[in-house]
Amino acid sequence: MNYNPDNAVAYAHKWAFSRNPRYYDFQNIGGDCTNFISQCIYAGCHVMNDTPDLGWFYYSPKSRSAAWSGVAYLYRFLVANKGRGPYGHLAPLTEAGPGDVIQLSFDGENYTHSLFVVKAGKNPEPQNILIATHTYDADNRALNTYTYRSHRLIRIDGARL
Repeated sequence: MNYNPDNAVAYAHKWAFSRNPRYYDFQNIGGDCTNFISQCIYAGCHVMNDTPDLGWFYYSPKSRSAAWSGVAYLYRFLVANKGRGPYGHLAPLTEAGPGDVIQLSFDGENYTHSLFVVKAGKNPEPQNILIATHTYDADNRALNTYTYRSHRLIRIDGARL
């Protein structure tokens, strides 16, 4: 497993309305949501994947993978990763749990916003799934307060060392 969702959620709560100075803030160049979600996931596993082009890592703004800060790239990395680092699978929203990732599509075709699940009720539904995110900074915000055309849940299964 090697993924501790409690640590990831604690990080999300700590940094939801501010920026960790160890990471670049992408707010003004496309948004900071996926960068923030990657930070949360990293806080839960403390392992990166240094594979050039296809990995998931951050050392500086100029030394990072596309998956660290790009919505579609993070999705592809998490669901296809067979090497080091976090991995997961696409799942129905009813399986959402703390430490998972939800991505939203506002046009029904392109996923452009990443959210981090900090709490999900016993029977996860949009009104009792609470998220944290950047760009439109939020913490403990209910998923049903967003207007979107489609969503996808990436259930984080673990991380490999």
